[in-house]
Amino acid sequence: MTIRRAIAPDIQAIMTVLEAAKGIMRADGNMHQWADGYPSEQVIQDDIDKQQGYVLEEDSRVVGYFTFMPSPEPTYSTIYGGAWLDDRQPYHVIHRIASFPEVHGVFAAIMDFAFAHDRNIRIDTHEDNHIMQHNILKHGFSYCGIIYLASGDPRLAYQKI
Repeated sequence: MTIRRAIAPDIQAIMTVLEAAKGIMRADGNMHQWADGYPSEQVIQDDIDKQQGYVLEEDSRVVGYFTFMPSPEPTYSTIYGGAWLDDRQPYHVIHRIASFPEVHGVFAAIMDFAFAHDRNIRIDTHEDNHIMQHNILKHGFSYCGIIYLASGDPRLAYQKI
């Protein structure tokens, strides 16, 4: 599996991966995350324009997607019911992790990529996304508290240094 920056011609393949990931979430009982057309093609285009969108490829086929962005993440400025492990050092954030259900090792590949670029990583997920929570904790992240998206929706926040 290889990771590279996403480019505009990847958008349709990325949208297919995102739809598959939504199917995984719904099958696991996560009915509310990534609803109402989110993430849209425009969100993915914005990721690409900022050079923060990445695809995972296997045999030249896009099988996964994620966003890797430098701090600051505005929604992380305030955390409730806890604290960041370190709130002074720069960090990177991982958002929008998605893959096909039959592809394994995507989360581990993303973590290898992320920690090769920064030692301080933050991530958040929906309270109903038990698969993501399992992967986050399995890879050594610490639960830090609740953050709120710009929409006001709460997310469980994690950090690993």
